[in-house]
Amino acid sequence: MNIAVVGAAGTIGKRIAEEALRRGHQVTAVVRSPDKLDDVKDKMNIVRANAVDPSSVAEAVKGHDAVISAYGPRFGEEEELLEAARALIEGVRRGGVKRLLIVGGAGSLITDSGEALMDSAEFPRELWPLAKAHADAYGIYKECDLEWSYLSPASIIEPGRRTGQFRIGTDRLIMDESGASRISVEDYAVAMLDELEDPQFIGTRFTVAY
Repeated sequence: MNIAVVGAAGTIGKRIAEEALRRGHQVTAVVRSPDKLDDVKDKMNIVRANAVDPSSVAEAVKGHDAVISAYGPRFGEEEELLEAARALIEGVRRGGVKRLLIVGGAGSLITDSGEALMDSAEFPRELWPLAKAHADAYGIYKECDLEWSYLSPASIIEPGRRTGQFRIGTDRLIMDESGASRISVEDYAVAMLDELEDPQFIGTRFTVAY
């Protein structure tokens, strides 16, 4: 497939682009700062675009089979995530692409207590604005008419090993026997590409964790 990865210069977006390349897909990195990808410019097409501008998005994704958004706002500008959600939906539609996969947040996943993770006492307060923005953006994606899938990570997602082994859920936070909820960025990328190649969650959210 010909895949456009929005935010491919970030920690998660870069791993998704690398996983797509590993599987033989053609990748276009859609980024704010192309110079951040100088080390991989011989492996993928790199285009500059503004993720909060529908026209810019449309031009960047035109001709692709699917778009994966790993867009992340700057600290303190979390509300921009909602602008990006609206712009991505409109831009992807204008660009003639039907399939959209989104790197989401974990904060709105439901814990065993029945409350959202971001409303639990253990959730870091400094991350609450970002979690709330992700939750609101998810609401925007739920109303769109594209073939969308929204992938929420585990409570903790960080660079690690690519194992290809993890559990999949929907709206509930997945935890292991010790009560931890973790996934490596590499395995998160595996789950995202698995969904692209063999869709199981079109029009809904899913989550992955060990």
